[in-house]
Amino acid sequence: MAATAPLCDFGWKAVDARLPGVDGRTSSILDHAGPRGLVVAFICNHCPYVKAVIARIVRDARDLAGAGIGFVAINSNDALTYPEDSFEDMQRFSAGHALPFPYLYDEDQSVARTYGAVCTPDFFGFNAAGELQYRGRLDASRKEAVDQGLRRDLYEAMLEVARTGRGPAEQHASIGCSIKWKSPS
Repeated sequence: MAATAPLCDFGWKAVDARLPGVDGRTSSILDHAGPRGLVVAFICNHCPYVKAVIARIVRDARDLAGAGIGFVAINSNDALTYPEDSFEDMQRFSAGHALPFPYLYDEDQSVARTYGAVCTPDFFGFNAAGELQYRGRLDASRKEAVDQGLRRDLYEAMLEVARTGRGPAEQHASIGCSIKWKSPS
């Protein structure tokens, strides 16, 4: 089932948390910010939307690093009901796709709730002051094959953030699989 994320709440301040990473270390989200900003991406291993775009996420993260934008990905899915999203599978996913950014595990789902993440993939782009300037999709492809002329929405928006500190006024919501929330205890 596809979920559509709300649009950007310009100026909302990034919230930090320390989470375990696939590299075996606990990591602070905000420690991965670049001098001109940070992308916080909510992804997972099993989602067909993520699987369809992971190579482009990797490409954009690498390209944005050159513009001074840091990148971190977080998996908040319930691994009990979706075993493919377990920490061990996150490690395999990261290695298999040569992720050039930290891939962190939000086991208690508190970070996803704080950020208001609703789907995978879901992208939050912050400026150098840690203010939200982009909340939207990677591009218009969803799960389909990529058209060569397809606009790189996240990439273009974050270049604008790197240059001006502000994101574009026109943004398109993320679409993907809903976050797999744990059942209330």
